[in-house]
Amino acid sequence: MSEHTADGTEIVADEETRGGFPVFRQTPAGPDFGRFVEAMRRLQDLAVSTNVPDDVLSEIVVKAEELADRLAPFEVPEGRSPAGSNIHLPGRGSLLMLPWMVEKFDDGVVRSTGMFRRYHLGGNGAAHGGTLPLLFDDIFGMVVHAGGRPMSRTGYLHINYRAITPLNTELVIEGKVDRFEGRKTFVSARLTDLDGKLLADGEALMIALLPGQP
Repeated sequence: MSEHTADGTEIVADEETRGGFPVFRQTPAGPDFGRFVEAMRRLQDLAVSTNVPDDVLSEIVVKAEELADRLAPFEVPEGRSPAGSNIHLPGRGSLLMLPWMVEKFDDGVVRSTGMFRRYHLGGNGAAHGGTLPLLFDDIFGMVVHAGGRPMSRTGYLHINYRAITPLNTELVIEGKVDRFEGRKTFVSARLTDLDGKLLADGEALMIALLPGQP
């Protein structure tokens, strides 16, 4: 049995594997969408790493506002944008997610590679500590899907910071399903550099949604 929201999104109300989570169909990214996202990421990096003279900044602000106005008419509900659902793009095309590429997605194991950029700076050349839980939580969500487990929410997330996580350095994160107990899926992951040095590891409890649970 299913129902629909006002904008037409299908909700499977009694589906054991999805709870009340909407069924979002992938919106394919057009040929220029990846380029658009990368341009926006570059703007994010520059926005936190430049000291622009006031007269120049005034001009830039006008252009930024014009760009926002240009995009505004095309705003769509959740699940209708290419952002977040195109796995062939860094961060799946979402500016919220770190711009990492999924290299493996099967049998309860997900591996992704990428780097923390200037936008993610915490201080003294290191990635902000708060960006690591975002990276881990994102891969844990994918691990649940790769393991064929039901749609889940994060019950808890624990991160161990083992070493300084650098910016602009290629890194690897690999997560896996450790075990499951009923609605509970226990997962873990490790973040390393390309030489295998451990930078952080973490574990989480992912809890499957109940029928109708958002």
